[in-house]
Amino acid sequence: MILGTGIDIVETRRIADSMERFGERFLKRIFHDAEVAYARSMKKADLHLAARFAAKEAISKAFGTGIGGQLGWKDMEIRRRDSGEPYVVLHGKALDLMKARGATALHVSLSHTDAYAAASAVLEGTGEAGGRNS
Repeated sequence: MILGTGIDIVETRRIADSMERFGERFLKRIFHDAEVAYARSMKKADLHLAARFAAKEAISKAFGTGIGGQLGWKDMEIRRRDSGEPYVVLHGKALDLMKARGATALHVSLSHTDAYAAASAVLEGTGEAGGRNS
């Protein structure tokens, strides 16, 4: 059953501006090293980082928490399969939320243009704390 959905869109220029203004401090606060390394391996790193930023916002909406005390930026990591499909690796508080919500799967989709990046997230599970079936 679907437990939550989220969607987000971000202007890619906003991420590029933050990278220029705050540099590594911004990147280390929001992204895992592997996310930054992947983005930097691409021609336009800001587009790929903007998509990951949007994905983290969408995931926080699917959990119903937003980014803050219950779920931090680095509790979520967006990776890419060899096929190109994005997937989520959860850390820390996000793992606790998965268990508390009775979630068993989290799906994410990313898209970007030169001007915008968008992402959607779908949280699935039983809805029972701990993910147990009745």
